Amino acid sequence: MKILNKILIANRGEIAVRVIRTARDLGYRTVAVYSEADAGALHVQEADQAVCIGAAAVGESYLVPEKILDAAARTGADAIHPGYGFLSENSAFAEACEAAGIVFIGPRSEAINLMGSKRLSKIAMIDAGVPCIPGYQGADQSDDTLLAKAEEIGFPLMVKASAGGGGRGMRLVFEQAELAEQIRTARSEAESAFGSGELILERAVIEPRHIEIQVFADEHGNAVYLGERDCSIQRRHQKVVEEAPSPFVDEELRQRMGEAAVNAAKSCNYRGAGTVEFLVDSDKNFYFLEMNTRLQVEHPVTELISGQDLVEWQLKVAAGETLPLTQEQISLKGHAVEVRLYAEDPRNNFMPQTGQVRQWTIPQREGIRMDHGIQTGQVVSPHYDPMIAKVIAYGSNRTEAIRRLASAVEDTQLLGLNNNKLFLQNVLRHSVFAKGEATTAFIEQHFTSDVSMDQKTPSALTLARAAVLYFQRGVESSVERASITRPTPKGYHYQLEFDGKATAVKLLEIESASGVTAFEVTIDDASETVELVSMTEGQALMIHNQVRESLAYSFDGKQLYIDDGCGHFILEDVTHKPAAAAGGAGSGQVKASMDGAIVEVLVEEGARVDAGQTLVVLEAMKMEHPLKAGISGVVKSISCSAGQQVKSKQLLVTVEADEDV
Repeated sequence: MKILNKILIANRGEIAVRVIRTARDLGYRTVAVYSEADAGALHVQEADQAVCIGAAAVGESYLVPEKILDAAARTGADAIHPGYGFLSENSAFAEACEAAGIVFIGPRSEAINLMGSKRLSKIAMIDAGVPCIPGYQGADQSDDTLLAKAEEIGFPLMVKASAGGGGRGMRLVFEQAELAEQIRTARSEAESAFGSGELILERAVIEPRHIEIQVFADEHGNAVYLGERDCSIQRRHQKVVEEAPSPFVDEELRQRMGEAAVNAAKSCNYRGAGTVEFLVDSDKNFYFLEMNTRLQVEHPVTELISGQDLVEWQLKVAAGETLPLTQEQISLKGHAVEVRLYAEDPRNNFMPQTGQVRQWTIPQREGIRMDHGIQTGQVVSPHYDPMIAKVIAYGSNRTEAIRRLASAVEDTQLLGLNNNKLFLQNVLRHSVFAKGEATTAFIEQHFTSDVSMDQKTPSALTLARAAVLYFQRGVESSVERASITRPTPKGYHYQLEFDGKATAVKLLEIESASGVTAFEVTIDDASETVELVSMTEGQALMIHNQVRESLAYSFDGKQLYIDDGCGHFILEDVTHKPAAAAGGAGSGQVKASMDGAIVEVLVEEGARVDAGQTLVVLEAMKMEHPLKAGISGVVKSISCSAGQQVKSKQLLVTVEADEDV
């Protein structure tokens, strides 16, 4: 037994908050580390002590082992919990902790090193007799070898970064002609994200289930599994919905996969929490995918159906205790479902978003758990993953859990930056998901035309509601106007701008039978009648088509952040703003899509380019984003360079149209 008293959490955001709360409940003192960008973050406030470890960039703070170990020494921490991401699967960091006399709350470095490499772990699993997908996991990483091996494997195939996860450095390739470019971009993304450009190739398993098994092992030779999680609904290999148990897995398959996962853990002398991931085909054949040597993002669904606190288990194992339960004592009850709330814009190809959280309100009700690390006023920066929170629901059965979760997502209020809230609730209410029939192809097959992605501009009703909010705000901010009695209906005109395009909106005050303020709002040829019942700070109550409901909003000067159930929109009142030159689609200006760093500039001044050609690669929120020419022409000027930090909407490249050359 080791005596542990103070735990440093080498992470940020919701996982840091989550670990701190369990540690505190068990009587441990806690230490947070934070970058300069996170000085006001929730995890810093939750901990007993906190140490600033550097600048916002992860390479200068959260990914620097020496700074974290120094923080542990300064505060007297005797154990470090790495959370997930960052240094959680860094074997050198685990070794450094042990060398410094600090307990690393995770597996031994040997297991991390083996399982952290898709290439090496796959070789080990093949040797251990675990079913694996045919592919190439050799040491020769030359492009020529990869291209040749791909032909042997056949298409479609997966190109995967050997290190790391989260969909980064991963590509699905259908044809030989596109393979070389996909290898190049996958390698570049992997090197940037994980510091290793090593790749493996695998035959693509089409429309599989993604099923993972939660395992736990202690230092006394005991190992157990705590059921499975179904993570089949994915977008770009990023998990969207996770649930436990899987609607596809029966008891016999659960036992076979569980025992295989435990054997995998025992084969590498594992310790602590781990997850063995499998792809499962329609005939219930399963294939080893990878092992994550850490706590998973989706661990709450396992906690809810097992009644166990997995962080508590981690702390007990780290202290040298035996596992709290044997395999026979573990029982699963009910159903749990989780979704990840992201700062991203589904209407714009899920582009990550940055900005200030203007309003953050979460539902408090039976069966709902919210793991998050944000608060109103906090800035979501480009330096970190865009996940805002995890919303989790538990029910006595799957239908109840899904219904609770969809309602909780809808009632969560996040204003200030575009997000995937509407996308998530629509996924949860889709008939294919409700039937338990979703595979990894669900989004592509059943969800590509959903309104959460297709509605690129606010509806007439959303604009009408926004105009009413602008009007009422103007009334309430002016004593003179507020005291005026209007004996006759009056019209008001607004120009409301969204994404660079202004729309004319006309309000006409009309009489209402209910006695509340009412308006007839005209946008182009559409007309909507909206009644304003009340308007308090951040919340308005309106009636439309005899239906009364509330909506969330926030003002920042002339900007309005609004979510009326049709998605999050950022509008600006440009009624009195001078007319600007036309731009937008087809413009020769290539601007930064968000705050980030320039990875590569692919053209030179004077070069001839085509519309749709990638000119600049921007890195933000741990992903690479190609910025493309809006028109064909000649590059007139370049105002950025590789490595440069840029702000959202900053001009990077100017292209002069063909007819002007």
